[in-house]
Amino acid sequence: MEYTPYVVLAFLIGMTVLGAWHAKRVKSAEDFALAGRGLSGWVLTGTLVATWIGTGSIFGFAEFTYEKGLVGFFLPISGAVGMLLLAWVAPRVREMPASSVPQILGLRFGRPAQVLGAVALLGAYLIIVSYQYRAGAAVAERLFPGVNLTFGEGDSARNMWPVLFAVFVILYTALAGLVSVAITDVVNGVVMSIGILFGLSLLLMDWDSATQPIPETHAKISGVLSGIGWINVLLPGFLLILGDANLMQRFLAAKNPATAKRAALSAFVGLVILESAIIGLAMMGKLMLPEAPVNSAHVVIDTAFQLMPPLLGTLLAAAVVAIIISTADSFLLACSTTAATDLGGGLTTPKKQRTLVIVLGLIALALAFTSDAFFDVALYAYTLYGVTITPAMICALLFPKVARQAVVWGMALGLIFSLAWKAALEARWLPEGWSDVEAVLPALVVNVAVLLIVNATSPSSPTKKGA
Repeated sequence: MEYTPYVVLAFLIGMTVLGAWHAKRVKSAEDFALAGRGLSGWVLTGTLVATWIGTGSIFGFAEFTYEKGLVGFFLPISGAVGMLLLAWVAPRVREMPASSVPQILGLRFGRPAQVLGAVALLGAYLIIVSYQYRAGAAVAERLFPGVNLTFGEGDSARNMWPVLFAVFVILYTALAGLVSVAITDVVNGVVMSIGILFGLSLLLMDWDSATQPIPETHAKISGVLSGIGWINVLLPGFLLILGDANLMQRFLAAKNPATAKRAALSAFVGLVILESAIIGLAMMGKLMLPEAPVNSAHVVIDTAFQLMPPLLGTLLAAAVVAIIISTADSFLLACSTTAATDLGGGLTTPKKQRTLVIVLGLIALALAFTSDAFFDVALYAYTLYGVTITPAMICALLFPKVARQAVVWGMALGLIFSLAWKAALEARWLPEGWSDVEAVLPALVVNVAVLLIVNATSPSSPTKKGA
C-alpha cells in the first residue's frame, strides 16, 4: 500500500478544490452557516449520515468492540432510534425562524436559556473537534510512518500531526461554511460507504471460523455490562443526537419541512447499515489481525493496512479520513455559528464567521493535547451537551408553554451537576457503589426533576415570540 498516502492526499486536495469552488456561492452569513436554506433531500441525507458517523464510531465503537466483542453491535441503537425520532420533529425544526439550537431555545424560553445552551454547546463541541484532530493524526502517522513530527523529549514531547490536521480542517471549514461542507459530505458519504461495506465483505469471505474462532469472552451478549453500564454507554449518544446542533443546523438548511423529514428517515437507514459495518470491521480485526494493535481504538486502521489488498485498503483509509474530516468541520462550523448567533451580534458577514472558525479551531487544537482516550472523552462530551440542552430542546419543540424559569434552572443545574459529578469521579470522592455511575444519568435526573418541580410551582410564561 505504498501509494496509499498519495491517494489520500489527492482525495484531500480534491475536497479542497471542491470547497474553494463553492466558496464563491457564499454571499451572506446565512449562506455560510445554512447554505442559503436550500439543501436538497439527497444532499441533506448525505450530510446527516457523514456528520453523525465520526470518530465516535470509527474509533470509539471499534475500541469497544475489540475489547468487548459481539455486544458492540448494540451500540448503534442510540443513533438509530434518535434519528428515527428526529424524523418526527425535523419539519418543526425547519419551520423555526432560527440559525442555531441555542437560538431556538432563546425564541421559546428567553435569553438565559440561549446563553446556557451556547455555553454547553461550545464546551462539548470543542472537545469533540479536538479528538477529531487526534484521530486525524493517528491516521496520518500510519500513512507516513517514516515522517517523525514529534518535537521535544520526555513529558514535554509534542506530536505535531494534530497541528497539521487541524490547520487543514480549519482552513477547509473557513472556505465556504455549510455550502462546501454539505456537498463534500455527500462525497465523503459515498467514499465511506464503499470502503466500509466492500472492506467488510472481503474480510467476511476470507475469515475462517475454524482457525480464527470468536473467543468465548467476545461471544457473550449478556452479562458483559451491567444495567448501569449500558446506561453509561448508550444514553449519552441518544441525548446528543436528539438535540445535536449539527443535525438541527442541517434541518434548518433544508429546502422545506418535507425534505427535512425524508432526509432524516433515509439517514436512519444509512446509520444502521454503516455503524453496524464499522463494528463488523472491528470484530474481524480482533479475529484476524496477527498482532494486537498498539491502541485498540485503531483496529479499523490496522485492518485496512494489514488485512486488505492495496486497492480496498486504500479506499478504507480514505473512508476513515472522510469520516474524521466530515465530523470535524461540521462540529467546528456549529461552534462558529453559535458563537456568532448566540453570544455575538448575530450572523453578520462571512468574514466574521471565518474569523470565528479560525479562533475556535485553534482552541480545539489546544484541547487536543489533553487526552488520548477516544471512547471515554466522546461519552463525556456527549453527556455535557445532552444533559444540558436535549431536555430543553424537547420542551421547545413539543411543550413550548413550559415555564421559562423551569427550563433555565434545569439546564443550569444539569450542566453544573455533570461537571461536578465528573470531577468527583476523577478525584474518587464518590462512595463505594457509585463509582461506576457516569455523569449522564444523575445529571439528566437533576435537570428533568428541577424542570418538573419549578414548572409545577410556577405559572407558565407565555411563549416568547422573538429573542
